[in-house]
Amino acid sequence: MNEYKKIIHLMGTKISLYIKGESAEKLAEKACGMLLHYEEVFSANSQTSQLAMLKKTAFLAPQKVNEELYELIKIGKKHSLCDNSYLNIAIGPLIKLWRIGFEEAQVPEKEAIAKVLELLKPENIQLDDEKNTVYFLKKGMEIDLGAIAKGYFADKVMEFFKENGAVSAMVDMGGNVLVFGESPSKGGDWNVGIQNPFLPRGNAVAALKIRDQSVVTSGIYERVFEKNGTKYHHIFDSKTGYPIESNIASLTIIADKSLDCDIYTTKFFGLDAASIIHRVNTIKGIGAVVITVDGKLAYTDNLIGKIYPLTM
Repeated sequence: MNEYKKIIHLMGTKISLYIKGESAEKLAEKACGMLLHYEEVFSANSQTSQLAMLKKTAFLAPQKVNEELYELIKIGKKHSLCDNSYLNIAIGPLIKLWRIGFEEAQVPEKEAIAKVLELLKPENIQLDDEKNTVYFLKKGMEIDLGAIAKGYFADKVMEFFKENGAVSAMVDMGGNVLVFGESPSKGGDWNVGIQNPFLPRGNAVAALKIRDQSVVTSGIYERVFEKNGTKYHHIFDSKTGYPIESNIASLTIIADKSLDCDIYTTKFFGLDAASIIHRVNTIKGIGAVVITVDGKLAYTDNLIGKIYPLTM
């Protein structure tokens, strides 16, 4: 039984893979090929990816896309249309306007924000399941799958590992952690740290014990732009065109699928802490940890005995 670890830098992040099983190294290399393929198809920052090309062509006529890209757009649209959802895959023009996380980050003029708000309506993305086509009802629309793509990729890679004999594995897509089987360190559960949103990366505020699950955290600390003494984070409200205002510093979701973690960290981020905990408590198989901007930590009932707060 072989163990193999691989680190690659892709999609603007560090991706760590761990596999235990026969042909572990070969599986890791194939997984890297899968991830390279996903970047070519799904990247919002490439001018030539299938996703980016939709901006140029999908308002002219329906465009046939890769099956997996179509699948994720369909999932993303469904969750974008839910009542009170802060996930919106049509948010691309707003992300490009602010450019937070890039050198050319700016606070746009109110007029510019008002102009792009008209383009952020997910109901104007028309899909045809039979033909796998995407059509935009308005010129200038742009899909951004950044909020959910890493979870989708992590699930696909883990599925590949399981189908090919891995007995234990981990996929860490720069914060999207998905584990399977027993932990290599002690056997049994895996320990996953939750980032302290008020300290540099690598400082955990709590540890979670998980098995065959994913942990994903979204936080206002991840990408920040400061202008005239005001800080702007990268999680946007597509109704206002500005970063979401709430009492949440970070939201962590625990679920069997990494994609579900991505979906709910974004969908619920604009709610207050109490509402998030209440709503997640009603969803079977999903847990949540919330840290408020004043340093309070709360978590769902199903994490009792699985979460160990550290010093804040």
